[in-house]
This record gives sequence, structure tokens and C-alpha cells, in this order.
Amino acid sequence: MQQQVHIGLAGFGNVGAGVFKNLANNRVLLMERLGLELVVKKIVVRDLKKKRDVAAPDNLFTSRWEDLIDDPNIKIVVELMGGLEPALQLILRAIERGKIVVTGNKALLAEHGQEIFDAAQKYKVPVFFEAAAAGGVPIIKAVREAFVGNHILSMHGIINGTCNYILTRMTESCMSFEDALREAQEAGFAEADPTLDINGWDAAHKAIILASLAYGFWVGTEKVYVEGIEKVTAADIRFAKQLGYRIKLLAIIKAGPRSEIEVRVHPTLIPQSHVLASVNGVFNAIAVNGDVVGETLFYGRGAGQDPTSSAVISDLAEAAVALESPRHNYGFTPHGLYGTCRPIEQIVSQYYLRASVVDKPGVLAQVAGILGELNIGISSVIQPEEHEPDAVPLVLMIHDATNAQMRDAVDRISKLESVKRPPRLIRVETFAA
Repeated sequence: MQQQVHIGLAGFGNVGAGVFKNLANNRVLLMERLGLELVVKKIVVRDLKKKRDVAAPDNLFTSRWEDLIDDPNIKIVVELMGGLEPALQLILRAIERGKIVVTGNKALLAEHGQEIFDAAQKYKVPVFFEAAAAGGVPIIKAVREAFVGNHILSMHGIINGTCNYILTRMTESCMSFEDALREAQEAGFAEADPTLDINGWDAAHKAIILASLAYGFWVGTEKVYVEGIEKVTAADIRFAKQLGYRIKLLAIIKAGPRSEIEVRVHPTLIPQSHVLASVNGVFNAIAVNGDVVGETLFYGRGAGQDPTSSAVISDLAEAAVALESPRHNYGFTPHGLYGTCRPIEQIVSQYYLRASVVDKPGVLAQVAGILGELNIGISSVIQPEEHEPDAVPLVLMIHDATNAQMRDAVDRISKLESVKRPPRLIRVETFAA
């Protein structure tokens, strides 16, 4: 008989059901590799009468998360409930009782990571969270373990599959944002309420986790600049393509001078020659640049039942081993090499600027004059041969400028009588060191 490790599973939605299913399907493989058996002893659900796609014995189910805490035989608690409460209380209570925690709750970690890992350190209980950053892509273990000897110079990530699917369809089929979102929902790639995906905050929660791991201090949500894809138009996609770029929702994490870092998520023009430009559909990819290892790329499905449950089961296997071999790393190791986030106003980028202007001589000179007064250089200009009802598009590629400079420029350009609608500004990433 193999030694059994009893697990309490909080949440039996898409991912929780996948964990239960795949633990059963690969039971023998896991026993051979671990030398022990992972057994789900209790499952917490909100509605005991709900019909479920994955079958489990009725006697496993409970509606009280406290049952996982009170059972002395449960050594590992898996939190897949989502939301902030009662998930936070479940995790903190489990840690206090000495139970190892596995979670995929990215929003909870982004909002309360400091509190959770302070408790983990106090009670010497590890917390595992591979599923919280990029689904089946093993980026957490890589940053925490494989790159432990590296200063992380930068991470660039496409880490929201819903947005990537929408932008891919807009690029490939010249669809509007609204049509691409509707298609994503019909295909099951977007939620009925897709707000957290399309406004950028799902990706931002993941970026906070990655940045905190990489730079040794917990990054506050208020320090992160976040912009979604709702305002990206089919015209922006077309013009970017003409200029040699593709538009992606990109999470950018960079080490700056002294102890500063950058953490931001926004639509970004990526050169078509860069590998991230070819990441399409619901796939995720993270490019990591370390000072020792150099450039690396992680690619795979960032969501879905099986990829995400694969990450959870990986954590379960590591947690089971940790029961027998206590560790000194409890999931997050703080250090003092970094400590502040640079405000977005100070961050320097290149930009794509699109304005809708009246079709008459002198308009370009007016726009260029404002940019010149603010010491902002123009690298190229195109005026596509297409018309809006009362205007024509004017597209400028801007040299390096701070966000503060560009905000002032857009405000002043918007007030010109020759400009019919607020200009559209999208950042450009060159991936320069």
C-alpha cells in the first residue's frame, strides 16, 4: 500500500473538476513518480444539489470550507474558489493550522499576497501558486527556482488568452472589437462578463505576481499602470500592420536604475519580426531576459480546465514532497535589492499616435508644432488613403518620450479645431535592453 496524502479541495468549478478528474486519470503515473498517493478527501461547493460534469462520490462534498480546516487528516488545502472572500480566510486559517496551501487565485494573491506570505513565513508553511500566472505555462517555478541565480532584466508577457484571441481575430479577419468579443464568447474563450479580461486587470494581477517574485517585494495594485483593449479599433490594427507591427495586450516588467522597476499592462505595438508577435489565439507566452541565462521563452495555453489543472497538480506533487522534507522557502522570498515602482508618468516609450483630422493643408504642421514645442520627435508619418465621415486619419510614430510629455501633447492636439475626435495613443515596444 502506498502512503496516502489527503487533500481538501475548495471549489469544483471548471478547474477544480479538472484537478479531480486528472488526479484520477493519472493516479498510477503519479504514484509511480511520487511514491505516494494523492487522495481528495473533501470537496467544498456552494450548492450541494448542483449537477456536475465531472462525477465524484456524494460523501466527498460539503458546503462548509471550515470542514477542510477542522479535518486533521487533510494536509493540503487547494483553494480554487475564486474571489477574495471567503478564499482569503480559508487560506489564512489553513496556514495557521499548518496545512500546505495550493491556490490558483491570481486576484487574491495580487491584492493580499503580502498578508498571505507574511503568514506563511510566520507559521513556516509553504504556499504554491503555479496556476495563478499563466495556466499550464510553468513560469512561476522558472522565476522562483530555475532563474534563482539571475537578475531578471525584463519580462514581456502575453498572459490573457481572451484578449489575445480577440486581437488575433481582429488582425486576421478585419473584425471590429465588438464582433471579435462576441465570437470569443460564443466559442467559450470569453466569459459572459469579460470585464476583467478586456480591461487588462486579469493580466495585471498576473504581472503583479511575476514582478513580486522577480524583484523581491510585493507590488501594490495602485503602483501598476493598466489599460485594456476596448478602444483598439480595426483601423489601428490595419495601420499597425502597414507599419510592420502587430497589436497585443502586453504585460511589461522591467528592472530600472537603482531600486526601481516598471510594471504595466496595455495594448502595445510589437514588431512583426519579434517572436511574441506570432503568438495567436488563446495561447500565452512570456519572454524572460536574465543577466546570466539571457533570453528565454515560455509558451502554452494560459487557461482552460486541463492546462490549469496540470499546474495545480504539479503544485500538489511538490506540496506532498514538502510534507516529508520541510523547506525554508515558503513561496515568496523578500529581499532589498528593489523596492519601488516607477510612476507611469516617468516611463519612457515610443508611441503610435492616430488623429482624425480635417483634410486640408497645414494640419500636419499644427500637430508637429505641438510635438516640437514639447521636445517630442517624430520618426515617421503616414496618411492612409481612407476617409472617415468628416475627417481623414493621420498616423505618426513617435520617438522616445515620457508618458507625461505625451499626455500633454494629446491634450493640446485634441483642442485643435482641425482635430475631430480625441487622438488614439498606443505604446510601442522595441525590446531594447
